[in-house]
Amino acid sequence: MPEIQQKIIPKSQFIKKFLRNLFLGVLIIFLSLLAGMEGYQYFENMSVVDSYVNAAMILSGMGPVTELKTDGGKIFAGSYALFSGIVFLVIIAIIFAPLVRRFLHTFHMEDTK
Repeated sequence: MPEIQQKIIPKSQFIKKFLRNLFLGVLIIFLSLLAGMEGYQYFENMSVVDSYVNAAMILSGMGPVTELKTDGGKIFAGSYALFSGIVFLVIIAIIFAPLVRRFLHTFHMEDTK
């Protein structure tokens, strides 16, 4: 079986890909934060600042700051927490994909398709 030779992309191209993925990760965080803020404002009638703090704390894995009063708010917070856990894993995968790929190419490990 012939050996597949894969070249490591130039450093400038790698940095461009990494920055693109980093931007995409930050964009997903920003949109997720906005969605959380909207949910808290809608279900709990929180101010912009309170909704920001609660959404940021859940998105970062810390949990809500303000006591939730409505059933809708509690259901939203639980669902948003589950969503945030998945988003965290997706963002890590997006950001670190170019780094892992470059690492594997450094050791001449093949991509399996």
